[in-house]
Amino acid sequence: MSSESTEPVENAADNEKRPQFGTRLLTDDADVYKHNAWDHVEWDTEQEEAAQAAVAKNSTIKMSSDQRERFQSEAPKFWDSFYGIHDNRFFKDRHWLFTEFPELAPMSNNEQSEPRSIFELGCGVGNTILPILQYSTESQLKVYGCDFSARAIEILRSQPQFADKRCEVFVMDATLEKWNVPFDENSQDIIVMIFVLSAIEPSKMQGVLENCYRYLKPGGLLIFRDYGRYDLAQLRFKSGKCLEDNFYVRGDGTMVYFFTEQELRSMLAKTGLVEEQLIVDRRLQVNRGRCLKMYRVWIQTKFRKPLLSP
Repeated sequence: MSSESTEPVENAADNEKRPQFGTRLLTDDADVYKHNAWDHVEWDTEQEEAAQAAVAKNSTIKMSSDQRERFQSEAPKFWDSFYGIHDNRFFKDRHWLFTEFPELAPMSNNEQSEPRSIFELGCGVGNTILPILQYSTESQLKVYGCDFSARAIEILRSQPQFADKRCEVFVMDATLEKWNVPFDENSQDIIVMIFVLSAIEPSKMQGVLENCYRYLKPGGLLIFRDYGRYDLAQLRFKSGKCLEDNFYVRGDGTMVYFFTEQELRSMLAKTGLVEEQLIVDRRLQVNRGRCLKMYRVWIQTKFRKPLLSP
């Protein structure tokens, strides 16, 4: 249940001189079309106001309660259709995964005897799980994944990198109050949610996060990346696609919400998790051929479950 936008792929000449991911800063506007993407782009007041106006315009008309109920109750069907259309073409290696979340990277040789358990909520076709399985040689690594979509799980299991001895994936509606999972509470070292919470209706988000807390072991880490408020995808919605404020239906029937850091911080803090990282990643993507600028906004967090008191 993950539908993030593809990040730019650069040619070999760019890669040879590319700085470390996340450190490409635009210091001279004349250089904007020299690369496909720039990191940590600051918005001026005019741009912020234009984004607010675009959202106000596309969210004035809200869908009816019957329409909202349809999209929410039939969400698994829409995601099955999404993955049925894209099939294997959807899978891509998240080249930023281990850079942004080194906690997911393969452990060093002297740590390989340590057992480790990772659970991805909304694993889709394996864009996170498969790189972990592919690059890790940890003998006691166990990876779990679940998704709304039975079709996504079927595609994931068919991938050559999938290893059923180290990985168990299953279909589950994460919005249910009680999760049916093949592991105990307080058992997961890491829970991963990448472009997933945004696909869930806002009234059920807190319950999903509470369950994440329940299944993390003391000292375990929740890793999160998702859409931020005024991302290009939000500004592009046409009028009539808004379910409720900042929550929309795409053309394929899947839903998406756009977060602020304040509301995410509030929801996560209510669970009892402790903040280690919460950043707004504003990025400028460039179509050099057409001289187009596309402003992306993502939010990335790391929250840890406290150790139990002695």
